[in-house]
Amino acid sequence: MKNPALFKISILDDNLHFARVMIPLLFLLAGTAPINAQEGEPTGQRTTEGETVEKKFTNKEENALCLKCHANKYVRFTPEGSDQPYIFKMYSDCIIDTTKYYASNHWNFKCVDCHSSDYETYPHLAGLRFEYMATCLDCHGDDPEYAKFHFEKIQEQYEASVHFSKYSNEISCWSCHNSHYYKINARNRDQDIKMTIAYDNAICLGCHANTDNFEMIAERLNPDVTTTHEWLPNQANHFKSVRCIECHAEINDTLLVAHKILPKEQAVKKCVECHSSDSRLKASLYKYQLEEGASLVKDDMIGDAVLIGSRRSTTVNLLSNILILATVLGILGHWSLRIITRKKTKP
Repeated sequence: MKNPALFKISILDDNLHFARVMIPLLFLLAGTAPINAQEGEPTGQRTTEGETVEKKFTNKEENALCLKCHANKYVRFTPEGSDQPYIFKMYSDCIIDTTKYYASNHWNFKCVDCHSSDYETYPHLAGLRFEYMATCLDCHGDDPEYAKFHFEKIQEQYEASVHFSKYSNEISCWSCHNSHYYKINARNRDQDIKMTIAYDNAICLGCHANTDNFEMIAERLNPDVTTTHEWLPNQANHFKSVRCIECHAEINDTLLVAHKILPKEQAVKKCVECHSSDSRLKASLYKYQLEEGASLVKDDMIGDAVLIGSRRSTTVNLLSNILILATVLGILGHWSLRIITRKKTKP
């Protein structure tokens, strides 16, 4: 028999391996597109909302002025009036992965569409580090073209979340949705739902499984996600089969992806909330597929996910109850006959 302590350690090791290695790896795969990473030379097409659109880049040459430095680990610079070249190491947060950028929703933006045109002067002025960063509403608010995404409602839900109530100065749209790499995920019909799960969970794990990022915001020790979820049965399978927000966010009828993150005390812990015919996953994880006419019965529409408890059959339930009742009656009948027969055979 296995030692329970060793068995527990083995489970935790497996979970840590998945949460810290596999999910970020899948996230990177989900963001990959056929692009030359070194030169940012895009090829092929992009698919959004099931439609194939040819990419026509109009700002590639202008962006190249910035990316010749910001797409590399090192910057080579010769000051004006000097013939002495200098090589500097680029700060990691300022390095742009051109592969992921040109596969993102903002693929055809100019750098100066969001950043000050003063950045065109190098060396950059120190004060530019404190420039105002536009939010989603600055571009998408009250815009009929983007009305279906409900950006105003997203902002409202975010401001009602625990992220805003505790860390409004530290957490913004871009804390979770990188402005250079964000791409439509949950609305992608062609994507395996497991990739959608990995993509979204990697956003949460970017802080909750990253000690540096977490402690920079919260100024306290980052609790280990596998330890705080020890109560969860079959933990590793849950981590790869549902998103964090399924249990940690309030479902909203208007929004496809919930943004009201709840305090940990309000997280869902009842199995029946998901594993039932009225599963909350139908209004969250599987919402888009169901809105598009899919059915949970059609596994090809939801990947290889199996939602235990969602496909209950009233006929099977009835037959099961009849079988159980017949078994009980049979036992009682047999017991009664034994007593009657025994009494008759007594002298």
